[in-house]
Amino acid sequence: MKTTLLLVFAIVFLSCKQNTKDSAVIANNNVKPELKAQQSMAKETIYQFKVEDLSGNPFDFSTLKGKKIMVVNTASKCGLTPQYEQLQELYETYKDEGFVIVGFPANNFLAQEPGTNTEIAAFCTENYGVTFPMMSKISVKGKDMDDVYAFLTKKSRNGLQDSEVEWNFQKYLIDEEGFVVRVVSPKTVPTDDSIITWIKQ
Repeated sequence: MKTTLLLVFAIVFLSCKQNTKDSAVIANNNVKPELKAQQSMAKETIYQFKVEDLSGNPFDFSTLKGKKIMVVNTASKCGLTPQYEQLQELYETYKDEGFVIVGFPANNFLAQEPGTNTEIAAFCTENYGVTFPMMSKISVKGKDMDDVYAFLTKKSRNGLQDSEVEWNFQKYLIDEEGFVVRVVSPKTVPTDDSIITWIKQ
């Protein structure tokens, strides 16, 4: 009798285990292909990058963990150059609330940033009193695109979307965990309500 009961129990147990396994397989097979791709995609963060600032000093993005970050490509001779003033205003207002701006001068658009790092630093200080971190001049598009921007513009790396830097002063918003969460048009001013709302969230 005991042997029979044990045998019945074993059959029921194995049957349940197999059904659970089959259900998991079915559930997995019902996942949409695009969702599977998203699940398998390992998003990168901004924290992996080490760059140089305008003075040639090392700048490690991992030091910004826990902060909201705006990354913006800048230029000194562009119609949008006055955005430096609004960028500085935004930085001064929210720098003590876990927000930072990181600028990358770039000469990709109509040669509107021809200066050296030293000249760019002087321009930013003398004309706009810039105090947020400014990095060495890089390329933000094309074959010589800097790896920071390869990350920012490729969905396969940032997990959000593919994008192209349209012009000077395009903005990338990055959350407290280092993930890209929004791409902002160059024409959208830094002090736009939607950006301020995001900073305050």
